Amino acid sequence: MQRPSNAKIVATLGPASADRATIEALVHAGADVFRLNFSHGTHADHQRRFGLIRSIEADIGRPIGVLLDLQGPKLRVGTFAAGPVQLVEGAPFRLDLDRDQPGDASRAPLPHPEIFAALEPGAELLLDDGRLRLRVETCGKDFAQTTVVNGGLLSDRKGVNVPGVVLPLSAMTEKDRADLDFGLTLGVDWIALSFVQRAADIAEAKALIRGRAAVVAKLEKPAAIAGLDAILAETDAVMVARGDLGVEMPAEQVPAIQKRIVRECRRLGKPVIVATQMLESMVTAPVPTRAEASDVATAIYDGADAVMLSAESASGRYPVEAVAMMDRIIAQTEADPYYRNAIEESHTQPPANTPDAIGWAARSVAGLLDVAAMVAYTCSGASALRMARERPRAPIIGMTPSRETARRLALVWGVNPVVCNDVTGVDDMTERAVSTARNLQFAQSGQTIVIAAGLPFGTPGSTNLLRIAQVD
Repeated sequence: MQRPSNAKIVATLGPASADRATIEALVHAGADVFRLNFSHGTHADHQRRFGLIRSIEADIGRPIGVLLDLQGPKLRVGTFAAGPVQLVEGAPFRLDLDRDQPGDASRAPLPHPEIFAALEPGAELLLDDGRLRLRVETCGKDFAQTTVVNGGLLSDRKGVNVPGVVLPLSAMTEKDRADLDFGLTLGVDWIALSFVQRAADIAEAKALIRGRAAVVAKLEKPAAIAGLDAILAETDAVMVARGDLGVEMPAEQVPAIQKRIVRECRRLGKPVIVATQMLESMVTAPVPTRAEASDVATAIYDGADAVMLSAESASGRYPVEAVAMMDRIIAQTEADPYYRNAIEESHTQPPANTPDAIGWAARSVAGLLDVAAMVAYTCSGASALRMARERPRAPIIGMTPSRETARRLALVWGVNPVVCNDVTGVDDMTERAVSTARNLQFAQSGQTIVIAAGLPFGTPGSTNLLRIAQVD
């Protein structure tokens, strides 16, 4: 049951990891949460993988989280009459809504009126993951006359990014709504929302989800960074989606943005995932580059809750090896004496409220008494999140009568989720916490544990109790 590392691993499933044997091997290699990427695959594909995850979870007896990643709006140019065209630096290039007329070297259809509604002269458009750049000279409700700033080859249906512009688009398309309904029917634990621009995007998704899953805001737009505080206040967790973020913002700014997001999430006690190209070379090679290993380690030193694999585990040649490598990097980093120094130095004072005060006090008691484990008895997960915010030295056991809560806690730094029965009172809770810590080998007879909970039991966010107990 006990995970030796604090930081968690999110592994994306795909064609390379679609069978039971591989998924089970990924769990044993260190995966805590599985990502179902609804940009690819059919509902039948995802349903089968979800069923395998739940079957493996039942066999190993450890809660496993499932994250549904919605595709979000995909902005693309149309098609070209004679195949790919070469855009030349300094040349004019027109974009318009006429999708019936295929493109050529001087124009292309762009069937997204939302883009033209938001454009102004001087704005820039990025095509094909930022490989080509256009500057808007003049524009209207159905066209944009641009100049090619960075040229190159442009082919059918390449993606379009509009940095620095808040587009009048919902973060959820009709496909996303159908995928969301399907995923909630399956029983996924987390919903990752793409194309987040503003806090209202999160509120819209939560109104549809109605508490049946928690929300991860994928931060991949400059507008989301500009509105970071409001988004963090609304969301349950965050993903630093460095791929699209690196397309729409200068690459040299991304590391600082990543650190800022991780720092703010830690301050608020909200889980944060660092994602995209973490071990990218392992899509085709059995070992990562040294730079990739350092990249993963940097996220761990910063105190991120989780790091994520995408193509490495979904379509790469070495999915199990990639998870095992990430697990070893995490273990090695957390064993470094400097790691604890870095975590302590980046620790911030909690907000002035009772649940955070209990979490802070539990960390202080754990350090003073050198406790073997910290136990959060929680129905909603709030007590465990308050403990995890403090990044204590002792392992955290997240005891909960809710299997859904246990699965969500699989994403949270340092938390070992355990499903237990409802308790009848404080003494019963204490006895269960002691026996759980002992039976799962978190603590031995004679050692001390610290317990946090909320009274009355079953009231979300009511953390107000701290108890110290000896293991018999």
